[in-house]
Amino acid sequence: MLAAAGSDRIALVGGAVRDWLLHHQHLDPWRGLLDLDLVIEDLSAVGSPAGMGRSRRTSPAWQLVENLSRAGEGLIVRDARPHGQYGTVELELALHSPGFHAGGSSLPLSLLLDVASARRETYPVAGDNPVVHYGALEDDLARRDLTINAMAIELSSGTLLDPHGGRDDLAARQLRFLHPTSLRDDPTRLVRAARYASRLGFQLAEESQSQATSTLAAWPWPWRAGDAPGKAPAALGTRLRRELELLLERENWWLALRSLQGWGGLILFDLHLQNDCQWMRRLHWASRFHLPRMVAFLAGAEDPLLLAERLQVPRRQHLLLSQCLEVRRRLGDGGPWTEGESSPGPWQWCQFLEAPGLSPQAVALALACGVAPRRPLLRWLLRWRHLGPECSARDLMDAGVPKGPELGKELKRSRQERLERERL
Repeated sequence: MLAAAGSDRIALVGGAVRDWLLHHQHLDPWRGLLDLDLVIEDLSAVGSPAGMGRSRRTSPAWQLVENLSRAGEGLIVRDARPHGQYGTVELELALHSPGFHAGGSSLPLSLLLDVASARRETYPVAGDNPVVHYGALEDDLARRDLTINAMAIELSSGTLLDPHGGRDDLAARQLRFLHPTSLRDDPTRLVRAARYASRLGFQLAEESQSQATSTLAAWPWPWRAGDAPGKAPAALGTRLRRELELLLERENWWLALRSLQGWGGLILFDLHLQNDCQWMRRLHWASRFHLPRMVAFLAGAEDPLLLAERLQVPRRQHLLLSQCLEVRRRLGDGGPWTEGESSPGPWQWCQFLEAPGLSPQAVALALACGVAPRRPLLRWLLRWRHLGPECSARDLMDAGVPKGPELGKELKRSRQERLERERL
C-alpha cells in the first residue's frame, strides 16, 4: 500500500520519533489524539519549485490518502483536508482493533496524520518566508528547528535516520539548532526552543546559546525597533505571534517565558518586555480574570498597540489593549475625582468606569497590569457594576412614573441611591 503511493521512501518524522525515543506518547494538544507526521520522498519532483506543476489529486500525499481509503481491514479515513500550497494533507484515521473492547463492541483507535512531500528551504531574506523546492528526505530533516526534531524512521525498513545527532542531544537533555544560521533564517525557532525547554526540561546547548546571543545582537532582520510596524515582514510577525500563542496556551508558559527571557529572546518582541520583571504577575492575574494571556503579555511593551500591529494580533485583542490603555489614561487624567471631593464613592466610580469606550475586560486587564487605585476597581468589577436600581421599571410605572426620559431618570436615581449605601 505504501509503495503504491508513488514514492521510494516514506518516513515517520519529527515529534513522534522524538517522543518515542523518550518513551512519551505523542498527542495532539487540543484533541488528545495520537498525532503523526509522514514525509514522502518523491524522486520525480526533487529540485522543482514546491507547489507548482501538480494538482492536489496528483500529489503523493493525496495518493496515499486514497490508498488508505481503499485499504479496508478496519481502517477508516474519517476526514481528509488538503492545506497549504505544497501538497500537504491532514487526515483523521480510525482503526478498529479487536484488542479494544467495551461492552462487547470494538472501539476505534483514532489518530491524526499529516502527510507531506519532502522539501528543502532556503532563506534569501533573513526572517522572511523561505524559497521552497521539493527535495530528498534528508533535505526535509535539514530544514527543521532542533536536532531532536530532525529524526525520522523509514517505514519500509524501520531504520532510524538521525543525520544531526538528535539522539545524542536527547541523552544529553539539550536543545541544539541544526545550523549556524538557524536563528538568522527564522528567529521563531528560539521561541519554539523555549517551548520544548519547558515541556521536556531540557537546556539550550552552549553553542546554540552563543548563536542566539550573537544573532540577536547583530539583528540581521529588515525591521528593527523604531521602524513603522507596517514595514515589518508580515510573515515574520505572524509566525512570531503564532509561536507565542502556542507557548502561552499549551505549554508551562511561566517556565517557557523565563527561559526565553534568560536567553535574551524577548527582545524579538520588545526591549521593554526583555527587561520586564512584572510579566509573571500580569499573566497570573489575566488567568484569574479569564483574559487572553497574549494581551496581558503585550501590555508590558513600550507601545503595546504598535507591537500588536506588528504581530497582527486579532482585532478583538487589539481593541482590548486599546481600552486598557484608555482606562490608564483616564485614571491618569484625574479619574472620577471632582473638585473639592476627597474620595469618590461607588456611584462616581460606576459613572466613570461605565462611560463609553471602556469594558469590564479592559478594567480587568488594567488591574492585571497593576493600575491603581486597586480596591475601587476590584469592587466595581466584582460587585458594583452588577447592582441595578432598587425599583424596577414596572414598579415605577405602577407608581405613576410615565414612560420615557422621566422613567430613565428615576431608574438612574434609584440605582444611585442603592450604590451610595455601598461600602467603598
